[in-house]
Amino acid sequence: MEKPARNPRRKASVADTVYEALKDDIFEFRLIPGDKFSEGDVAARLAASRTPVREALYRLQREGYVEVLFRSGWQVKPFDFQQVEELYDLRVTLERAAMHKICRLASPPPVLRQLNALWRPDHPSERAIGSTARALDESFHCELVAAAGNREMARIHREITERLRIIRRLDFTRADRVDATYEEHAEILDALANNNPAEAAAKLTAHIRSSQMAVSEITMEKIREAAEAHKARRASGD
Repeated sequence: MEKPARNPRRKASVADTVYEALKDDIFEFRLIPGDKFSEGDVAARLAASRTPVREALYRLQREGYVEVLFRSGWQVKPFDFQQVEELYDLRVTLERAAMHKICRLASPPPVLRQLNALWRPDHPSERAIGSTARALDESFHCELVAAAGNREMARIHREITERLRIIRRLDFTRADRVDATYEEHAEILDALANNNPAEAAAKLTAHIRSSQMAVSEITMEKIREAAEAHKARRASGD
């Protein structure tokens, strides 16, 4: 009898599910920086075979979330605050340049009207929250850089955005930070509407640095809380 062909879609689907589950564990600090585990651990916990687990882990490794240990399984990559600082520096440089390029365009890009409508809701109750606010904020910055018209600048900026997502998302877990984002985005758009690149760049820099400081503090707090919870579970024998 002819052996049935394997379904590559099924294999990819399991790998995707494992990938999303592990990434969510990392993002929610159920797996904290420095945690070690084996492919077998993950396979047993998620009721999956080792092949899709390995595929998911290699994907997370390429994205910089985990690293393989020689003969010792895997580890959630320790948090590198210096790298985060360097990525933020590069992000600021690109976005400041975008402000100047936008103001030199012959006419304002149409996306500015769309962003004004989005970030100036008629009532505070219409403001997005949580993951929706995070996604909209990410889109705001990416669309401004894209509006400058330099495709390579936009591509590099998207890569930086992806690498910073794990920390930037924490900025939208506090209501005061969401409110600040709406107000600061409106100020940046005002400066662009007035064709004032220096003010737009200054407002944007202050906005990004304020967010960076907040998420760094929240990250340290989350890591401490998760480490204490891990210790308590081990002590109770759970």
